[in-house]
Amino acid sequence: MRTALTELTGVRHPVVQTGMGWVAGPRLVSAVANAGGLGILASATMTLDGLAAAIREVRERTEAPFGVNLRADAADAAQRIDLLIQEGVRVASFALAPRPELIARLKDAGVVVIPSVGARRHAEKVAAWGADAVLVQGGEGGGHTGPVATTLLLPQVLDAVDIPVIAAGGFFDGRGLAAALAYGAAGVAMGTRFLLTSDSPVPDAVKRVYLGMADTVVTRRVDGMPHRVLRTDLVDALERSGRVTGLARALRNAARFKRVSGTSWRTMVRDGLAMRHGKELSWSQVLMAANTPMLLKAAMVDGRPDLGVLASGQAVAVIDDLPSCRDLIDRVVAEATAIMTALPGLTTG
Repeated sequence: MRTALTELTGVRHPVVQTGMGWVAGPRLVSAVANAGGLGILASATMTLDGLAAAIREVRERTEAPFGVNLRADAADAAQRIDLLIQEGVRVASFALAPRPELIARLKDAGVVVIPSVGARRHAEKVAAWGADAVLVQGGEGGGHTGPVATTLLLPQVLDAVDIPVIAAGGFFDGRGLAAALAYGAAGVAMGTRFLLTSDSPVPDAVKRVYLGMADTVVTRRVDGMPHRVLRTDLVDALERSGRVTGLARALRNAARFKRVSGTSWRTMVRDGLAMRHGKELSWSQVLMAANTPMLLKAAMVDGRPDLGVLASGQAVAVIDDLPSCRDLIDRVVAEATAIMTALPGLTTG
């Protein structure tokens, strides 16, 4: 299945696995790449040396193209970009809009730049700055999300830019891929669906929690920004907690993240300043952002969903199996192909 996305990135199928922190490591990314999709390595929770090691591990597992998701506001963003260029990584994706000079540096080195956006105006901005494609996520998506549904946001962005658009938020099967292509998108991106595969490193016990739940909620109690997660007892407790309790928890998690990541306090403060400026956040929101990596790690790595949050898109309600990435992508592409093959046979009255 060839689209503008496959032509741009060199993958065989227009299916992207999103860069989920603590989940999208070398094992999952290489499995997606070997299955013909675009795997995206999540680097926000990695040190620079850790990212270098992860890239090398992906290279050992696959010869197919893959990408790395970067934080544009990270203090060492320039060094990470240099690393991607040195290692010949095919795609650089961003959760926030990278500065024009970062886009230019990557493009000059032949790296494909794909920022993620949640609004039409953001898509217009990064397209004007030279992004090669844009990933647009509607409110159905997991993690940080916006209020507009994919079915409304996607056509707005498609009308606004002339670069390939990848649709995200609520996709899980071939029907979604066919629908996105019919809208004019160049492919789809899926997070929760790839999290719930046999190749995902998430502990099996945590995967069973996902498979047994259908209720998600958008909360600001994790890091001060809208965050779609599974509704659990912990999330309900966070919703009930006061501001002082939340800030105290964030301070503890900031110290824990410092130990886990090897990040210095100075670097964390610099990242916080950049985050506050880029997103126009209050200081309390910046402090609360320390909650995100540690609450996710508790569930996704330590296998303690009772102590952490479970980022999830609304698609979790209709997922009931744990296929391999190869079986999943083959199934999605086959379903989409069958649907699109049948469409010309439809007639109007």
